[in-house]
Amino acid sequence: MLKQIEGSQGMAEAIALCRPQVICAYPITPQTHIVEGLGAMVKDGRLSGCEYINVESEFGAMSVAIGAAAGGARAYTATASQGLLFMAEAVYNAAGLGLPIVMTLGNRAIGAPINIWNDHSDAMALKDAGWIQLYAETNQEAADLHIQAFRIAEDLSCPVMVCVDGFILTHAFERVDLPTQAQVDDFLPPYRPVQRLDPANPYSIGAMVGPEAFTEVRYLAHQKMIDALDVIPRVAAEFEAAFGRAAGGLVRPYRTEGAETLVVALGSVNGTIKDVVDAERAAGRAVGSVSIGAFRPFPLAELNAALAGARRVVCLEKNLAPGLGGALASNVRMALRGQAPVHTVIAGLGGRPITRAGIAGVLAAAAQDALDDLTFLDLNRPVVEAQLLRAAGLRESGPIAENLLKALNPGRVERVSPRRMQE
Repeated sequence: MLKQIEGSQGMAEAIALCRPQVICAYPITPQTHIVEGLGAMVKDGRLSGCEYINVESEFGAMSVAIGAAAGGARAYTATASQGLLFMAEAVYNAAGLGLPIVMTLGNRAIGAPINIWNDHSDAMALKDAGWIQLYAETNQEAADLHIQAFRIAEDLSCPVMVCVDGFILTHAFERVDLPTQAQVDDFLPPYRPVQRLDPANPYSIGAMVGPEAFTEVRYLAHQKMIDALDVIPRVAAEFEAAFGRAAGGLVRPYRTEGAETLVVALGSVNGTIKDVVDAERAAGRAVGSVSIGAFRPFPLAELNAALAGARRVVCLEKNLAPGLGGALASNVRMALRGQAPVHTVIAGLGGRPITRAGIAGVLAAAAQDALDDLTFLDLNRPVVEAQLLRAAGLRESGPIAENLLKALNPGRVERVSPRRMQE
């Protein structure tokens, strides 16, 4: 059924169609509307057979999800930003225990300073926790990915994180085609847990493992992620056959034929990138793009094939590894194995708009082989350089953000005498 609906509500309705049996909820912007929507459906009976549990923290949310999944229930939760970091220990435990929990991550920046807007810092902070990470480009895909996520999680007995850009998707109203309950029931069978806690047959889950077996346990977790490289595209193909539209998968090439420059990115920014690619192609320039649908496991072979023939690759990413660059570009370099130079463009941190003009400028520089290995899109260099000069002159520690805001308001900038700067 077609609906003009807020992204969070569309996701909530899709999740409800998957018949979760336990939902653990703790609110944090920008995922709150998802669990609010699910709570309303449990309360009014539209989502039956589900226990909705309000917890005291994000750590509690993941802990309850772990207990529910270990007890044999289909479990779901959602979080964002600092909330994901607060539950980090439990996030690792869920993966280590092989529990098929599905969690929505409303991608948001990590402080300090506090910032509630979108980037991918949170997902990248726990990219190696052992969770599958799927990224949505649109609200339609966000809804569809949740339906696929439960299948993938339960086929592999592995937790899945569905990453959706905060506000850009969660709070945007778009047309979303939501399937019927019968369609989802045909696609997603009833949950049959691999293990179930049973008082009549007690045993321990998550007991200590010593050096004699820990490497083997971790290897099996690694192998499970390798297996996911087959399961994710298979489930995506079955979804397309059942619902008549494509969603998910490992990589999604766009106008890559004959492209000399290819842009690689995660999430909603791919829509803007495609608009720029269309304009560049109309102007006769050989440009294309590749959207990464699954960042974990990372599709090395599939991405290598999608990028074959490119003279250069530009990774546009909404995260920063200070002192290095971006996590996406590091993985793309592994996939290319030196076949083409990979340029990192850091953009959209803390919700800064990524414009078509900004992307077009990056592509123009790349076409002339004038793009640096690491570029910060739309960086206000005069303000940064003024703050660096000020910090060098004062040689005093202090809150970076507050000092930067002072630099943006020259009337409030502390005057530093040349003599003091020498001191």
